[in-house]
Amino acid sequence: MKVPLHLTTVCLSFLFATLAIARAASIPPKIYGVNLGSWLLIEPWMLPQEWLDMGGQSCSDCSKCIATEFAFAQAYPNTVDATFNKHWTTWFNQTDVDQLVAAGLNTVRIPLGYWIVESLVDRRTEYFPKGGIHQLQRGLRQLRNAGITVILDHHALPGAQAENQMFAGRCTSSPQFYTPSNYHRALVWSGVMTALSHVDPAFETVASLHAVNEPIMDASKTPGYGTFQKNFVQIVRAVEIALGISVDQSYEDSKPPGVRSAHNVTEALNAMSGATNSFSGEVIQVLKDMIPIISGVAVQLSVNMEFNQHGLREQLKNRTPLVTNFMDISWQHNNPANPADAAIGPQTYDNHLYYSFGGVADPNEEAYLSHLCNLDRIEKDAALGNTPLWFGEWSLSTQFSATDAFLHKWADAQKLQYSKGAGWIFWNFKIEISARAGNTARQWSYMEGLRRGYFTLDPSKLHDPHVCDPYVRK
Repeated sequence: MKVPLHLTTVCLSFLFATLAIARAASIPPKIYGVNLGSWLLIEPWMLPQEWLDMGGQSCSDCSKCIATEFAFAQAYPNTVDATFNKHWTTWFNQTDVDQLVAAGLNTVRIPLGYWIVESLVDRRTEYFPKGGIHQLQRGLRQLRNAGITVILDHHALPGAQAENQMFAGRCTSSPQFYTPSNYHRALVWSGVMTALSHVDPAFETVASLHAVNEPIMDASKTPGYGTFQKNFVQIVRAVEIALGISVDQSYEDSKPPGVRSAHNVTEALNAMSGATNSFSGEVIQVLKDMIPIISGVAVQLSVNMEFNQHGLREQLKNRTPLVTNFMDISWQHNNPANPADAAIGPQTYDNHLYYSFGGVADPNEEAYLSHLCNLDRIEKDAALGNTPLWFGEWSLSTQFSATDAFLHKWADAQKLQYSKGAGWIFWNFKIEISARAGNTARQWSYMEGLRRGYFTLDPSKLHDPHVCDPYVRK
């Protein structure tokens, strides 16, 4: 049956409007998620046999051997890209996406190193694999097709933000992130990721950008970090305003005229750099510096940057601002800056709670459950403006030999308590199963925990909703 032309036009208009609206990613009302750790940022402890097979090494001091991506790329400059590409393809793929869907999970947090934006790397002194941005685009496309919300996590910062940690990409006792030049590179990275999140269809379900994973906990060792937090939010919002995304009316009113008449993303960013009364001088410089970088990445990924092609301008009008995300104020001590002071538009907060590293509760079942079931972190953070709060990393790991019966309780209790906030994201979606990895997956792999029955098939449910009742203080 032939459809009348006017009805065809109406139907097509409705279809395009629907597609545009579908591009507006949002955080689920309650997060049930996992981290995609060791995909685009390898932590060798999670896949010890594969790491050795790749050519890596294992040692007690990760700065003394090939135990990080930096050291690996430095040792194997001619083969690192091919070696890592094989890992990226096999560690996370469609099979894993299907398992996430089957497990009822609605969110993933993707740890990334700054080197995924390759032009930010100083190849004279820094060594990292190339090609990860293509794999990120591939994985995001698969997650988008599955309807899974994504949090992009800046997990490893320029210069390294943590001491002697594999997750920083380079093990060093002297982190250099907390310097003007590395703050600047991190802000350029954030601007590029913001732009991609809105213009690349593969990034459609990216809803949040995490500024810095686990900075040094002693705020006296992180000079300038509070200013960085404010600049991070400003660069995200400046890019969004340049793209025509509604953020905050006070900033909208100060939008330079050239932004509205720009034909493409780079013209809009260039025009936006004239908004000197709205953003810090550092942010204005970042806008200028990111233009050639986002242009290069767009060519790399074959991303359209022209507003009048493929309905991009109209699609951007339906995009919602990214949710900016920080480690909560309780993460640091010694008078830290409050990330709530940086907020412009939607913002959330993250806390990572691991009992297995000590300093939280005595190493026994009673102490663990007593502490957890009386956890008041959500309320304390909220009193300081750090709300909504989600728990972006946690595990079933303990400092003592845990029975299966306890791990059932431990999974239930953590899910129960963390769900009182914005939700939870388990570390990790999987762990290598091998003789060398031993029993690590039992307490660190969500999929293994699901197989063993520690987790319920519906992540919103508990085996025992009353698991905390005997431990709650009256």
